[in-house]
Amino acid sequence: MTQAIVVEGLRKKFGAREVLHGLDFAVEPGTVFGVIGPNGAGKTTIMRCLLDIIRPSAGSISVLGQDPRQAGTALRRRIGYLPGELHLEDRTTGRRILEHFAAISGPVEPRHVDGLAERLNLDLDRQTRKLSKGNKQKLGLLQAFMHKPELLVLDEPTSGLDPLVQQVFHTMVREAVDEGATVFLSSHVLSEVQQAADAVAILRDGEIVTVATVEALRTAAVRQLRFSSTGAEPHDVGALLARVPGVANVAVRELKADGHAAGTVEVTATLSGLVQPLIQELSRLNLTDLVLEEPDLEDAVLTLYAGQSPGTGQAAGNGDTSGRRAEGAHRA
Repeated sequence: MTQAIVVEGLRKKFGAREVLHGLDFAVEPGTVFGVIGPNGAGKTTIMRCLLDIIRPSAGSISVLGQDPRQAGTALRRRIGYLPGELHLEDRTTGRRILEHFAAISGPVEPRHVDGLAERLNLDLDRQTRKLSKGNKQKLGLLQAFMHKPELLVLDEPTSGLDPLVQQVFHTMVREAVDEGATVFLSSHVLSEVQQAADAVAILRDGEIVTVATVEALRTAAVRQLRFSSTGAEPHDVGALLARVPGVANVAVRELKADGHAAGTVEVTATLSGLVQPLIQELSRLNLTDLVLEEPDLEDAVLTLYAGQSPGTGQAAGNGDTSGRRAEGAHRA
């Protein structure tokens, strides 16, 4: 099956300043691919290159099996696009704006438009100049989804939306994917991408730090570990944890008072990596309490922004993210 998006060696310069530095990634059809990065990382520039709004300085792009620089309007009708900065004519209604977009994108079912508007709690007959930022964003989402495109390209799609509408948006994304669509979205908010995406590319300063599934990021993220046990010496517990890959920052404290049983130790540590080896070793102890916190993906991504692999303290090499490695991570 043809990949929905293939990007190879993508570079973009504005004058003498290069903002994208040879990006490589691929997006499988029927998936949600998220690009996360701080403002200015290059997310919007990637999207504009995919849509032929701006032209790359170097590299190749394939969108739905076609080169967007040559495919013209026929390809654009197969795509729904929400720009990061949405500008709407303010002396008309939302319904008239949608009619204008429908004339460009192709046939749109009026009942489908009304159904989306109802789900988003959006009054289409109100003047756009009277709409709040959130309601303008809803209108932008509606025009992107209304013609049931094969590919949705959404730049910061939940900006200005309240939490309830964000949940409606995530449902709309999943419904579109269930019907065979591919979704390419960007955000600087990790929780948004974590909830919506199957795979994530982390972008920093115009370079891809890594491409991975959300589950792979979760596995690599650091978990906080805390447990208590009885009947074991502190140094024995420390030696046991030393055998577990990814365990670090171990602190063992013997509890000798306050009603604790003899030989009670309390342990704190961090875990980056698989849980199963840890459980196998802990099964040797007489545990009285065990807490393994949900991994903090925010910390993991911030570590990658800073140029380190989560849990290792080592620089994340960009060579690991291009070509077949990046594509394979997306398929994982």
